[in-house]
Formats: sequence, C-alpha cells, structure tokens
Amino acid sequence: MLETALTAFTTFFAVIGPIDTAVLLASLTPNMTRAERRGIAIKAVSIATVIILFFALFGQPVLTQLGVSLAALQTAGGIILFMIALDMTLSKRPAPTALSAKESEEAETKAERHAEIAVFPLATPLLAGPGAMTSAIVLAAGTNGDFKLLAAIVAAILAVMLVTLVLLLGAQEVHQVIGVTARKVIVRVFGVLLAALAVQSIFNGIGATHLFR
Repeated sequence: MLETALTAFTTFFAVIGPIDTAVLLASLTPNMTRAERRGIAIKAVSIATVIILFFALFGQPVLTQLGVSLAALQTAGGIILFMIALDMTLSKRPAPTALSAKESEEAETKAERHAEIAVFPLATPLLAGPGAMTSAIVLAAGTNGDFKLLAAIVAAILAVMLVTLVLLLGAQEVHQVIGVTARKVIVRVFGVLLAALAVQSIFNGIGATHLFR
C-alpha cells in the first residue's frame, strides 16, 4: 500500500509539475494582489483535483464499456508517460513552462479577467492535463479493484494537490527563490523517475497479454 502511494505521489508530482506551475502563475499575475492570486490558486487546484479524481475513480469503467483491456491501457499509458518523461529529461517539456502562441495569447487576454486564469491555463491543461489524466486511469486500473490500493492513490492525488496549492499560494516567493537552474534540475530528476515508472507500466501491460509465452 505504501509502495503504491509513493509511486502515485511521484508520478503525479512529475506530470503535474507544481513548481513550474507556481512560476507560471507568478509570471501571469505580476500586478495582482496576494488575495487575488490566492483566489486563483484555490479555484485552479479545486477544479484540477475534481478532474483528476474523476478519471481515477471512473476512467477505467468507462474504458471497460469501450472494450479497452487493462493490458492495453497500461501499455498505452506507459508510452504516453514515457514521452512526457523524455520531454522533461531533455528540458523540452511543453507544459506548463511553454504554451503555444495561441494559448499564450489567450492566457494573457484572460489574465485581464483575473478569475479566468484559474480555469485556463492553470486548472487545465497545466494541472489536470493529459499526463495527469492518463496517470490516474493507469494507476487506478493497476489496483485491480483493491479498495485499499485505490484509497492510497486517491490519498497521493490529494497530497500532491495540497503541495501544489501551497506552492501556488506562495507563487511569487517560489518565483524569486527557485532559480532557473534549480528548477531544471528538479524537472529532470522527476523526469527520470517518471520514465522508469512508464517503462514498468509498459512491461506490465505487455506481460499481461501473455504474448511471449
């Protein structure tokens, strides 16, 4: 159970990237008051938490109805997570540090309407992005219906989101204290860990198919 919780915590911390998101929030809200930034942080984390928990609790049943097996889910999810990990390790991570030109323009426009930043780009796609959604489904599916293991995953999600909220509340301080070099080191370390977890997920998925027996 503890191993499941630690694996889930590491995975979600890596794919969500709370430190990067805190730095981005500070960059998007330079002229806002602390109270305004606090409101944005709480709303963004709340929305993202609901989305990720939904995929953790109901993602697998939906896929089952679509005829998608656990082995296929683990393999596909592992490949997606490995691609994200590769981007992180090579410092090419597309989110949250780099948005497309269109997304950046929209984010700046919405920054003028303070509360909108909480929904886009913070809650989604930065916090509750494809990586977090995929991780939630794959990890939950790997519990095979074990309530205690699923509870451990939910606890890990809530713990990561709590850390994320704390960092977002102190976004300005994080932006000042965490230098570019330190942030890149942290991202790369978690990128390597996520790559290992992704490869293990691929191995588990392929192994469950019994193709090589």
